Amino acid sequence: MCGIAGAVSYRCPIQDDKNRFLQMQKVLEPRGPDACDAYFTKNAALLHTRLAVIDLKNGAQPMQTVYGGNRYTVVYNGELYNTNEIRNDLLTRGHTFVGHSDTEVLLKAYIEWREKCVDRFNGIFAFAVWDETKQSLFMARDRIGVKPFFYAQTDTHFLFASEIKALLASEFIKPEVDWQGIAEVMLIGPGRTPGYGVFRNIAELPPAHYAYYSKNGLNITQYWTLRDKPFTDSFEQTVEKVCYLVTDAITRQLVSDVPVCTFLSGGLDSSIISSVADRYFHARGEQLHTFTVGYKNNDKYFKAGKFQPNSDSQFVGIMNEYLHAQNHLIEIDTKELVQALYAAVDARDLPGMADVDSSLLLFCREIKKQGTVALSGECADEIFGGYPWYRDKTIRMTNGFPWAQSTKYRMTFLQDDLARQIDAENYVYEKYADTVRRTDKIQGLPDTESRMKEMMKLNLEWFMQTLLDRKDRMSMACGLEVRVPFCDYRIAEYLYTVPWEYKDYKHYEKGLLREAVKDLLPEEILWRKKSPYPKTHNPAYLAAVRIELQKVLDTQNAPLFNVVKRDAVQQLMTADVREPWYGQLMTTPQTIAYFVQMNYWLEKYNIQIKL
Repeated sequence: MCGIAGAVSYRCPIQDDKNRFLQMQKVLEPRGPDACDAYFTKNAALLHTRLAVIDLKNGAQPMQTVYGGNRYTVVYNGELYNTNEIRNDLLTRGHTFVGHSDTEVLLKAYIEWREKCVDRFNGIFAFAVWDETKQSLFMARDRIGVKPFFYAQTDTHFLFASEIKALLASEFIKPEVDWQGIAEVMLIGPGRTPGYGVFRNIAELPPAHYAYYSKNGLNITQYWTLRDKPFTDSFEQTVEKVCYLVTDAITRQLVSDVPVCTFLSGGLDSSIISSVADRYFHARGEQLHTFTVGYKNNDKYFKAGKFQPNSDSQFVGIMNEYLHAQNHLIEIDTKELVQALYAAVDARDLPGMADVDSSLLLFCREIKKQGTVALSGECADEIFGGYPWYRDKTIRMTNGFPWAQSTKYRMTFLQDDLARQIDAENYVYEKYADTVRRTDKIQGLPDTESRMKEMMKLNLEWFMQTLLDRKDRMSMACGLEVRVPFCDYRIAEYLYTVPWEYKDYKHYEKGLLREAVKDLLPEEILWRKKSPYPKTHNPAYLAAVRIELQKVLDTQNAPLFNVVKRDAVQQLMTADVREPWYGQLMTTPQTIAYFVQMNYWLEKYNIQIKL
C-alpha cells in the first residue's frame, strides 16, 4: 500500500508551487515509509510514498511508460488480486512487462482499455493516471471503497490525495467547516456521507466511481453497483459457492513478497481467515503468525451483555490449539489507550470511533514491528447479515440508520444557533431514504426479503465505510497494509442475490457462512455467538476519559464549545446513557471520548467555522 497525491493546473505552472506539493507528499510518509518520489510537468504533479509489498525492485512509483507515442504516468495505492490473469491477457495483446508488480499491470490495463479497465480489476485500489498527450487525469476507486481518494478544486488547481491532511498541507485549501460539516460530525459521525469530506471544498471520489479531469472540468461516472437478479441455486449449491468465494478471496490475498500475518480475535470471521491462511502456509512448510489484541485486566472486569456475550480469550486459546500458527498477544493498558485517542484523530483527520480507533492504532503499531501485511475479517457482518439490527425485527423495520438512531439525543448537545440552521431529523432521514430508493430489487419480493436488500445496501454504503475508513487510516498511519478478504466484490455481488432464508440458516447470525466453512473451524468457534471488535471493560477507562473531558471543560476558550453546549457536556460527565452514540460499541465512555477527540480536532487543525 502507499500514499498518493497530486495536482493539475492549466492556469498556473505546477513547478512554481513545487514545495507545496512536496509538503503534501511529506505528510503521507507514514503510509509509505519505504520510498518516495515525484513526477512534475508543466501542468501536473504526481506524488507517491511507497510501502513496498510486491516486486520490491521494479514496483517504484510514479511509474511511467510510453505507448503509441504517448506518455502515461500512474500513482497507485492498493493491490490487485487477479494480476496474473490481467497480465496474461495483456501479453496476448502485445504488451510487455519489465517486472511483476501489479502497478505495471494496472497502468498497461488502463492504456489498453481506458476507463473500462476497472471492470476487470479484482482488488482494492485508488489511483490516478496522467496522460501527457491529452493533458488529462484519470482517477478511479475500487468497488467497495477500501482505499481512499480525496480531492478538492480551487479557482486554479485540482488536487487529490489519499488523506485529507495532504490536501490541507498544500495550503490551497483552508481548514474550514460550514453547517453541513458540523451536521456530519454531530449527526452522522463517526460516519460520513459517501463522497463528502466534511471540510469545506473537500470531497471524496465515491466507491465504484471513476473520473476524468481535463480542461473541460471534472466528469465523474459510477461503474458498479449491487444488482439484484432471480436466484436459482439450491441451498447446497449456495453453500458450495460461498465456500469457494471466501476461500478463493483469502488465498488470493496471501500473495506478497513480504511477510503476511492475520488478525485473530477468536470470532468467526478472523478465525476463518486464519484457518485458510494457516493451511496455505503449512502446505508450504512455513508458519503463519497471528495477532490478538487484549486489554490489561479485561477478563477481571468483563461483564456479558447483549452485544458481547463472552470474552475473546478462551476462543483465541481454542484457535491456537487448532492452528499450526504462532500467536502474539498484544495487551493495551488504559493509559496508552486514552493517550492514543489524539493520534487516532491525526490518522483519521476527523473525530472517530474513540477507543475503537485508538486500540486498533496501537495494535497495528505493534504488528508493524514484526510484519508488513495483515489480513482482517471486516465486512463479513454487512454481507452475511451478522449485526443485531439484521435480526431484531423492530430495529430492522424502523426507518432510519439502524446503528445510529440517536439524532434527537445528539441534537441536545448542539449550540442553539447551529441547531436552528440544521434540520437534523430531515438531514439524517433524507440520506437514509435516498439509499433505500437506490436499492436495486427485482419485482415481487416478499416484504422481509425486500427489506434485507435495503439493509445490505445501507450497511455497505454507510456502516461498512466507517469501518473501512478506520481500518485504512489506523493501519496505514503505522505503515501496515491490512487486507480485507470479505470485501471481495464477487462475494458482495453473489450474497446480495441470496435469499435471507439461506443467510438465516438455523436462525443464526451468518448461518450460511458458518455452514459453508464448517470444515475449517472447531465446533466451539463455528457456532460461537457473534462478538464485536474487542474493547476495554476496565472502569479506569471511563475515569480516564472523564479526566480528559474535564480538561476541556476547564479551558475557557475550548473550541468544542463553539459547536456544543458546555452544560450538556458537563451533564454527560455523570450520565449513564443507554442509547449508543453509534453502532454497538460507542456508549457513554466512547461518547465522552468522541467529544475529547472533537475538541482536539478543532484545535489541532485550527478549524474555522463558516456559517
